[in-house]
Amino acid sequence: MDGRANTSQEQVLLVDDNPTNLQVLYKTLENSGYTLLAARDGEQALSIAAKTIPSLILLDIMMPGIDGFEVCKRLKADPATASIPVIFLSALTDTDAKVQGFELGAIDFVSKPFQGEEVRARVNTQLRIHRLEMELARRNAELEDENRQILNAVTESIIGLDDKQRVSSLNPQAERLLGRPLSQCIGKPLSELLEFTESRERVSSALAERRAIAVEQLDVRSLPGKVGATVAMYGSPLEDGGMVLVLRDISEWLASQRALSAAQDELHNQRQHLAHMERLSTGGEMAAGIAHEVNQPLTAVSNYARVAQRFLDNSEIDRKKLAEVLEKIVIQAQRASDVIQRLRSYIRKPTAEGRVPLDINTVMQEVVMLAEVDSRINGVDISFDPMPDLPATRADDVQVQQIALNLIRNAMEAMRDAPEGFGGVQVRTYKENDFVGFEVLDRGCGLSPEMEEQLFSPFVTTKEGGMGVGLSICQSIVQAHGGSIGYRANPDGGAIFYCQFPIQ
Repeated sequence: MDGRANTSQEQVLLVDDNPTNLQVLYKTLENSGYTLLAARDGEQALSIAAKTIPSLILLDIMMPGIDGFEVCKRLKADPATASIPVIFLSALTDTDAKVQGFELGAIDFVSKPFQGEEVRARVNTQLRIHRLEMELARRNAELEDENRQILNAVTESIIGLDDKQRVSSLNPQAERLLGRPLSQCIGKPLSELLEFTESRERVSSALAERRAIAVEQLDVRSLPGKVGATVAMYGSPLEDGGMVLVLRDISEWLASQRALSAAQDELHNQRQHLAHMERLSTGGEMAAGIAHEVNQPLTAVSNYARVAQRFLDNSEIDRKKLAEVLEKIVIQAQRASDVIQRLRSYIRKPTAEGRVPLDINTVMQEVVMLAEVDSRINGVDISFDPMPDLPATRADDVQVQQIALNLIRNAMEAMRDAPEGFGGVQVRTYKENDFVGFEVLDRGCGLSPEMEEQLFSPFVTTKEGGMGVGLSICQSIVQAHGGSIGYRANPDGGAIFYCQFPIQ
């Protein structure tokens, strides 16, 4: 395969609206052994190319009507002409024009005024490359076909049928499928040897009409009921009126797929359970802070209730003041209820609905409010900077809350010993390409390079007494949603953790 070919069989289409340029091109290439075609405009060029499929096109850019760029674009959009090499002819020398040409699919440029030797050299070179590519593609197709035949012969049951649907040949795999040797099958109708328990009419019709057929999953049984199997079947008609059937036994594959599916379901359930246990653990760690948060409004409720009781003990009741006190009781009771509700929402198990359209700003606002409990205990401020008008993602809100609270609490621990004036933990939401997400920034001591490498590995932790499963759980949740989670160093010192999900 050296690229040499009978060039007289190759056609080169010359396209230029200037007759003088066409004549010069023709003179330049007339002794090169190619059949030369000519077009005076883009429409004519497209028509000739569609009819003749030339081996190469020399195409002027600046033409009235359809310019060369548009002609090239249409050629590449048509599967019949997309593989024709195009060399642009142009007086344009700026880089943008060349870039545009190459982006449209051109393989070369020749600048005007052109030199005959250069044109011949570029045409000969590009046609030689084109011949090599075509030969390589042809040979690859042959090799793929040979490999396919070899693989089919080795691993599949192959049954040859004559024009009467009688068995004419079998390979050893087919003998095992039918449960009898070739000598007992030759000349017998396939219907006496093999029963298709499903898609019977479809298979019988294809065999009777000698049509190609492909069935991805089919239960078959040898007659009289000796061997049963689930197969994928492919049938191809032969020129002599017969058929070749290729049957691949997929019984073991289906069993392994069922086992794999069951294992994946079990793994998913275990991950859900572990994630729930992690949320319960976090809720337990926050219990003291939650109790403090609830105690304040409950104390206020008790005090206001005593005031109301004194009002009721008076002979003359001031209804306006009593109403004000009762309203304060309602407000403080609602404060306590909100704290408890946020915690209950966090530690609950995911709902049966699973992933739903989710506003990341709403979820993060709820998480930040829940994290304010830790914020006051640790003496670390927390701020939330939402990006407005974010598109929705599709996710499990409980799991997203778990990821966010985990990252925020880690950031607070990193900031616990930071000097005053270093600010607090910042939470931001953002949109990037086809993802929406959030990031948590701290000004702590950051992470060592060694810790960065194994940050999301199970049982790796920097906390004293920590289990090291929090970030690993977060990563598995995010990946299951088709998103990503990661870390980068904060330019101002500390760490930035980010998490993003696909836009719905």
